[in-house]
Amino acid sequence: MSELLYPIIFMLILVTCEACFLQWSHKKKIDWRDVIFNLNSGHIVLWMFRCLEVLCYALLLQYANLHLFDGVAAGWIWLFTVVAWDFCFYWLHRLHHERRWLWAVHVVHHQGEHYNLSLGVRNSWYSSLTGIPFFMVLAVCGVPLTVYLTVSVIHYTIQFFNHNALTPRLGWLEKIFITPSHHRVHHLNEKRYADTNYGGTFLIWDRLFGTYCKAPPVGSVEYGVKGSQLSGNPLRESNLPFRKLLGLAPSQRQIERQGSGGVMILITGALLLFVLVLGYIQRYGYQIESMSPEQALLVVLLAAGTVALGGISDGQRWGNRVWGGVTLLLLVHPLLFAWHELLWRVTPVLLVIHGMMVLCGVGSRTAGAARESV
Repeated sequence: MSELLYPIIFMLILVTCEACFLQWSHKKKIDWRDVIFNLNSGHIVLWMFRCLEVLCYALLLQYANLHLFDGVAAGWIWLFTVVAWDFCFYWLHRLHHERRWLWAVHVVHHQGEHYNLSLGVRNSWYSSLTGIPFFMVLAVCGVPLTVYLTVSVIHYTIQFFNHNALTPRLGWLEKIFITPSHHRVHHLNEKRYADTNYGGTFLIWDRLFGTYCKAPPVGSVEYGVKGSQLSGNPLRESNLPFRKLLGLAPSQRQIERQGSGGVMILITGALLLFVLVLGYIQRYGYQIESMSPEQALLVVLLAAGTVALGGISDGQRWGNRVWGGVTLLLLVHPLLFAWHELLWRVTPVLLVIHGMMVLCGVGSRTAGAARESV
């Protein structure tokens, strides 16, 4: 599954390089906990729902295909898919702002208060799930799955690029495409700006449907969602918006933030866990319809690992304990199911060492306290 593996590795490298450059150039202070959360928030659970999206597309292509493109030249199929996919995304994005139950999914992406490439991968666990209905029309029309997946990757790559903090205005391209300068407006914490510039790649949809907005006057710029009280826990952040809609939001209480030592513990733990995520993708790819016990167990352990790292980020003791348990089980998993590759055998050992360090209190120094809703 190298066609999936290498782009993800490249994405991780770009996120890290941009963050380091911004930190070292003193252009912007980097909140590394925020970067770790952004990478953690997608991770394996979001990937599983992406697999479900692919499965739904394949089933519709098989049983509800109108065969509109039978006999049509490949070039026209690709052109149609590039344009139609972006049109579908515009309405997906716009309705995720205008319908409160969809906003409960999308708000996780907007809560990021630092504009950098890691924000491009910050998502609710359920974002792929709520996106399924919007693209299925392409399957009904008869767009081949390989074309759909390739075009999706192209568009998502452009959207990822549009979250970078370094690109200036791009001249005449600003009149045709959604660029970083357009998308920065969309992430401002003022609703009048956030509810504009919905397009993913092409600017035409915003102009056509009256949702285009130029950059605001030069001044102080703040990103995120006003009133958000964020934690580092992707499980909490993905579900809290729904709990609020149902009137089940928890009360506030004090949590402690980790000091600088804790940041390094988080970074190393997240990177080690991400290696096993890459191992999962290499082995299983989009396979979900015949999930084996081995695959299901790894999904649960990787998801639990992301939640544990979130707990550690928030200074919660349960995060340390869960992380220690997860790392031990991750050591058993490759041995039990015969993962022979050296990398997949060494990484769990390093994770166990990391887990024991966390349990022993390495990097647990706190630096003040922050009021959060947990």
